Amino acid sequence: MFKKYSLQLLNICKKKPISLEVFADSFNQMLKQANIINSWGKNVYVKIPVVNSKGLFTGKVINKLSKNKVKLNITAVYTVSQVRKIVKNINKKSKTIISIFAGRMGDVGKDPLPIIKESVKITKKFKNIKILWASTREPYNYIQAKECGCSIITMPPNIIEKIEKFGKTYKELTVDTVKKFLKDSKESNFRI
Repeated sequence: MFKKYSLQLLNICKKKPISLEVFADSFNQMLKQANIINSWGKNVYVKIPVVNSKGLFTGKVINKLSKNKVKLNITAVYTVSQVRKIVKNINKKSKTIISIFAGRMGDVGKDPLPIIKESVKITKKFKNIKILWASTREPYNYIQAKECGCSIITMPPNIIEKIEKFGKTYKELTVDTVKKFLKDSKESNFRI
């Protein structure tokens, strides 16, 4: 089922990178699944979590796949320490995306900006390593990612639609907001 779905995606998107994730938790199974997924297309990046469910760093998996020139997307990354460990375990000539879950950090009250900035700094000298801003929560994250030097940002359609509104003046925002208040008050049928 996953293979069929993935192949349909790859048939539609033949040139852009597509990340497809392994489902395994053991390192041996991750390697096996990664090699199968990698065989599905030249634009496939195999998503490997930075740790398994036991919290064990997947460095051996990353190292082996990277040495075999499998394009990787290391996912569920939250710390600069994890980024450093990933960089130590990859073939610098192999294409790698490091997905830092900025939105999920923000969800629990942590500021992702210092981690993203430092990660971009660490990987800047390697042309094949890209930092990805993952789990976007609001349109302003697009600007933040750009200012941090992120190469890639993933975002849902509702966020992309809001980005189209960028450039409104404060006056336009004020009038739009007041119009919305007026509409809401009329629809509520409340009276004073």
